[in-house]
Amino acid sequence: MSRMDRIEVLNILKRHITREIVVGVYSTGADWLEVNDRPLNYFSVGAMGLGSSHGLGLAIARPERKVVILDGDGSLLMNLSGLVTVGKMAPKNYLHFVFKNATYEANGGHPIVNQDVDFEGVARAAHFPHTATVSDIAEFEKRLPDWLKQDGPTFVCLEIAQGKIGPRPYDEMYKQSRRIALREALNADA
Repeated sequence: MSRMDRIEVLNILKRHITREIVVGVYSTGADWLEVNDRPLNYFSVGAMGLGSSHGLGLAIARPERKVVILDGDGSLLMNLSGLVTVGKMAPKNYLHFVFKNATYEANGGHPIVNQDVDFEGVARAAHFPHTATVSDIAEFEKRLPDWLKQDGPTFVCLEIAQGKIGPRPYDEMYKQSRRIALREALNADA
């Protein structure tokens, strides 16, 4: 199976992100920080498994902005019930990307429990009206503008190669100054 490079995916995403709130979780969040450090990024200490929940809260609180979640497959497995809640609440401004590489990168690259889990199928069963699974970078780039524009909730499983294992800049992600910058950016619209 062909797998995309996460950094390449994130660089494409960066070209399309403007006013959206981006929720980054663990390894994907660390890579997003390196690719696109901006005030409207949201990172949370101990967020493994809570990307969907944090994204839902932001989507409900700020319905005028698209909320884009950058999650990992291992993280999502820790809180599949979050997808059911999102499906029930049905926020139109919610777009969830899960980066599926079948490992817990944040914990040394250990394999996830069920490497063949059908995340798109789970999202469909949770009543997401729009779902997709993508393993081709050209297809991702072609479909991304529509995902960002359409009413959600939308769920996209991105099949990627395992990324960097090792120390990540989590302390940089979780600095208080980032939370203050996010709050100020959001309050500027209020």
